[in-house]
Amino acid sequence: MRREEVAQLAGVSVDYYIRLERGHTRGISQAVLDAVARALQLDGAERAHLFDLAQPADTRPRRRPPHRPQKVSEVLHRTLDALAVPAVVQGRRGDVLAANRLGYALFADFAARPRRERNFGRFVFLDPAARSLYTDWDRVAADTVALLHLYAGRHPDDSQLTELIGELSLKSDAFRGLWADHDVQAHTTGTKRLHHPIVGDLTLDYQVLTVQDDPEQTLVLYTPEPGSPSAEALGLLASWTSTSTAEALPPPPPRTDTWAT
Repeated sequence: MRREEVAQLAGVSVDYYIRLERGHTRGISQAVLDAVARALQLDGAERAHLFDLAQPADTRPRRRPPHRPQKVSEVLHRTLDALAVPAVVQGRRGDVLAANRLGYALFADFAARPRRERNFGRFVFLDPAARSLYTDWDRVAADTVALLHLYAGRHPDDSQLTELIGELSLKSDAFRGLWADHDVQAHTTGTKRLHHPIVGDLTLDYQVLTVQDDPEQTLVLYTPEPGSPSAEALGLLASWTSTSTAEALPPPPPRTDTWAT
């Protein structure tokens, strides 16, 4: 859609719309933002991102206190242990805060990695194993960047996010290209297709649930269609993690640990 068309649909002049594109949002009303969002046919995540970006800088706290470390509650740890499907708790910036044994076995040995490397962005773009694991790696990569864009709109002053974006931009051409697209989205459900090095192909539906004690934590559950080859493969993976072969897997992190994020 051309600028002229968006401006007309939003009920503003082309010059004014161009100023908005360039970030000159001081004094803009919610009604105008609503009109622009409707004209661009933004979804809920994109609309929220637009409002985050349009918030005048001088209305934001200039010195926000540092983020408190994120801690996974004992109840959530027990829930992870009780689940018979892969489950992962994600925190800010896609940090992996915890998982059950099947969750670690499905993706990567995050529990054995240094804390700063327990992050899905770093895994997707910097670990060669990710390209082999994700059948739809391009889509996973785009979704990962879009989620980081959404978080950046909400937390523009997050120094650890700045560090993460800088590292990924320096080390990954793919990330640099996707980051420049400025796409934003947040998936709460969907499907992942994986080629696991031990049990082969898996098609798993995922559901993202917000943790009530900390809205910046999400519990992601991965389930196969009952009776499918993926269900059988996941059962094999579960058996593998419970045998002596699973001793190669690192134990879950101590539950007293916290994330300095």
